[in-house]
Amino acid sequence: MFQFNLKYFLVFISIFIVEVCIALFIKDNFIRPYFGDYLVIFLVHFFCLSLIKADKNKIALAVLLFAFFVEIVQYFQVLSYFKLEKNKILRVVAGNTFSFEDLLIYTLAFFTIVIFNKKSVSDSKSTL
Repeated sequence: MFQFNLKYFLVFISIFIVEVCIALFIKDNFIRPYFGDYLVIFLVHFFCLSLIKADKNKIALAVLLFAFFVEIVQYFQVLSYFKLEKNKILRVVAGNTFSFEDLLIYTLAFFTIVIFNKKSVSDSKSTL
């Protein structure tokens, strides 16, 4: 189950660099809030793939459910409830505000991954 995959780890690092650049240098109303959220699903997906050998779509679904869980934590302001809202690391992980748009973006990223996985499987079968 646990198996390091350098290829996926390098993709993860690449997406991480893009995410950091978006966070540091882009202050707009589309790329940072929407494309950044879209990419974060890929970020976590490729991080998981770099460590776990499992069905790619199952990992994608687990990542989507985790993202939904984070949004639910935001909706119910769980960090405030437990008096953890001043913890910077938890605030970065959990985010600040709930958004239905985020759920839609995460779902779009999930389906993009599933379609890409399906295409890559059919492409590999056609080359055999």
